[in-house]
Amino acid sequence: MEIQPKLDSASSIAAVERDTGISKDTLRVWERRYGFPVPERDASGDRLYPADQVEKLRLIRRLIDQGKRPAKIIGASSEALLAMIEVANTPRQAAAADTSMLQYVRLHRGAELAAALRQALLKQGLQRFAAETVAPLNEAIGEAWMRGEIDVPEEHLYTEQVQNVLRGAIGAHAGVGTRPRVLLTTFPDEEHVLGLLMVEATLVAEGACCLSLGTRTPLPDLRTAAIDGGFDVVGLSFSAAYPSRQAIDDLLQLRMTLPATIAIWAGGEAVKGKEKRLPGIRIVSSLADSVNALTEWRAAHLA
Repeated sequence: MEIQPKLDSASSIAAVERDTGISKDTLRVWERRYGFPVPERDASGDRLYPADQVEKLRLIRRLIDQGKRPAKIIGASSEALLAMIEVANTPRQAAAADTSMLQYVRLHRGAELAAALRQALLKQGLQRFAAETVAPLNEAIGEAWMRGEIDVPEEHLYTEQVQNVLRGAIGAHAGVGTRPRVLLTTFPDEEHVLGLLMVEATLVAEGACCLSLGTRTPLPDLRTAAIDGGFDVVGLSFSAAYPSRQAIDDLLQLRMTLPATIAIWAGGEAVKGKEKRLPGIRIVSSLADSVNALTEWRAAHLA
């Protein structure tokens, strides 16, 4: 399989963001931290990315969605990255996702997708919807991306519709939860929101009182909100794109700034298996484990 450049000429950073799904901020961070990409500059000093670099960024994005760490793959050649993708694309048993919903995504049929998601929500209830519909669909969408069956616009369509349905269902629980009071967000370099919403859906269905700040909250603002708001728990989500070392450093810094009475829960690919390096922080390994964390907290504090 040959690598065919997607663009015929150098692209602006905004065009690269649209084409690869990698944010402008992340591109700049990688440029400083890893020495790639290496953009050219136009007469105004703005970044321009050659076609071969854009194609490599697309391959990197596919592998990050598969769970690879940026630091481990950015230095590889495009040919090596493509080989990794072909290995990952070896047929395997995928999670049971609704094929009709996948077809709606491929055909840009947002209204039909939204209707199917709402129907599944009514049938399953909020917690089962997050675990049994959204989680398998996320995996299927990721696999379709790696196979090149969908592109950034289709992925954005899917994410937008799922967010709308989840937020609407979560909003129906507003004001009815009890302790713990959970504050949910991500750190400034993490922009992925679906994992956060799925955890919120799981916790509110268990009667927790949740407030989401959305993504990319600066640490000083997060500390102020947690303390002034009287929250019991701060929950953070980390996608595979977030560097594990940075996640550990950021979490330890947050732990030092918060009183011991406020628990910290952290979940996502970037922190999986990092329990020993994160004392005082509860690693949440799955949606089901978020319920375990909730049960543990209530047993310790509401006896």
